[in-house]
Amino acid sequence: MKETIGFIGLGGMGLAIATNLLKAGFGLRVFNRTAEKARPLLEQGARLARGPADVAEPGGIVVTMVSDDRAVEEVTLGASGLLDHLGDGIHLSMSTIAPSTARRLAGLHRERGGSYVASPVFGKPEVAGRAKLWVVSSGDPAARVRVRPIQEAVSQRVFDFGDDPGAANVIKLAGNFMLGAAIEAMAEAFTLAQKHGVPRRQTHEFFSQTLFDCFVYRGYGELIAAEHYQPAGALPSLIRKDYRLILEAASEELVPMPLANLIHERLTATIAKGRDDADWAGFAREVSDSAGL
Repeated sequence: MKETIGFIGLGGMGLAIATNLLKAGFGLRVFNRTAEKARPLLEQGARLARGPADVAEPGGIVVTMVSDDRAVEEVTLGASGLLDHLGDGIHLSMSTIAPSTARRLAGLHRERGGSYVASPVFGKPEVAGRAKLWVVSSGDPAARVRVRPIQEAVSQRVFDFGDDPGAANVIKLAGNFMLGAAIEAMAEAFTLAQKHGVPRRQTHEFFSQTLFDCFVYRGYGELIAAEHYQPAGALPSLIRKDYRLILEAASEELVPMPLANLIHERLTATIAKGRDDADWAGFAREVSDSAGL
């Protein structure tokens, strides 16, 4: 048995990651607001904690995979938060949060002799289930070395972005922006072709086998061509939160991002129309709607 670590957050991504950590031989103490979600892990040997503080052991490692900045702050800084119980241990945060939040949390851990490593991931839940995520990492140098086996157990590759705890989150936001830009581009291109009598699927097949032969254009392109957005890999409301973070980060450094603004509005319209139960690529419907299709 490898080191026993704490794990907080058992949504679709968190459950898949935690399962792979157990398969890799790590022991787990787990916490989730809905305790029932921990049952599959408990059946495999994990132990259920009563709260975030009970997940942490002085000098140990706690992984958090929760929905947003507020949730990370609650499990870290709240009345039953992990911060004071972790001591000189390591907080490995895999959530998509603002770079400024990551830097602030890193400072608070450092004041208590501990360390913080930002480690957001790229990949849908089914990719996480196969331990094929791409992991980006930044933060305390020694801590990055110690958590590397955890990152490698759930991924196909780990990319190191240095000592700044906010850097990995900048890359995560930049990546989500680029995915959204690809979805918007395909939605507009496929709609243009359709309005001129060329089937969407035929357009997708051509471009995904020639100029844009990559998994993003193949995978998301298939959803957009078919206009079928199930199963949901990530909900529009979740990614809309990410786009708010993108725009905030851009504003902080005076980076104009007009396309990010457009995609944020697409996601807002998608949610307002009650379409938040499909994959976030479903915001492509807004392009079709605007074109009268």
